[in-house]
Amino acid sequence: MSEVTVGGVTAGGVSVGGVTRAEYCVIACAEAWRGDGEVLASPMGPIPSTGARLARRTFSPELLLTDGEALLVGPDGAPEGWLPYRQHLALVTGGRRHVMMGASQIDRFGNQNISCVGDWERPTRQLLGVRGGPVNTVNNPVSYWVPRHSARVFVEKVDMIGGVGYDSAAAAGPTATRFHRIPRVVSNLGVFDFATEGHTMRLASLHPGVTVEEVVAATGFELVIPDDGVPYTREPSPAELELIREDLDPKGLRDREVRG
Repeated sequence: MSEVTVGGVTAGGVSVGGVTRAEYCVIACAEAWRGDGEVLASPMGPIPSTGARLARRTFSPELLLTDGEALLVGPDGAPEGWLPYRQHLALVTGGRRHVMMGASQIDRFGNQNISCVGDWERPTRQLLGVRGGPVNTVNNPVSYWVPRHSARVFVEKVDMIGGVGYDSAAAAGPTATRFHRIPRVVSNLGVFDFATEGHTMRLASLHPGVTVEEVVAATGFELVIPDDGVPYTREPSPAELELIREDLDPKGLRDREVRG
């Protein structure tokens, strides 16, 4: 039986033009910073980092990027300025940073867990710890990147809240909601947001080659599915593909996170 092609893409997740699933993920991550203006982008992981640098090189030229230590850098890593720790904290606590973190668990309201799996007093798995999750999520926008979408990650309720979701922020009051925002969650299957009346997770787009049924089966809670259908994640332009492949990620690190 031959592969079925829908919207220019095959069921294997590779388009007729040769765009890989990982490259759609880079585009989806880059789009998280569209329209942010002059904020500090803090991506964590190869695909989010490539996405942030792609956004800076194309549609979000005002983005600030850091080397993670004390310098502001350009998309090529060349130093552009000094970012002392005091100034970094001022950006963090004033809503002027947009982080893209990982998630070992995430629930329908966007609560995130990278600390432990199981009961806190006797967990079955010890993970990283909350790290900067609480401070990040109540002080500046935070998006999430999940390279392997499954019901073990997208859970009904996280075992421990590290990153604060919409329901938890609302329960904590105005000090937690002032800068709290989760623009999007990107996985290897699609893009998700919280543009719903109750701020519960919505399927915003499918990566080409993925079906709604696949996403629903791999999610441990009821997603909001738009009544008018779910679009595909946008295609990268030829110029964007060239940047990704030849300049931003010539070693193909993206393919180690997401395989076709």
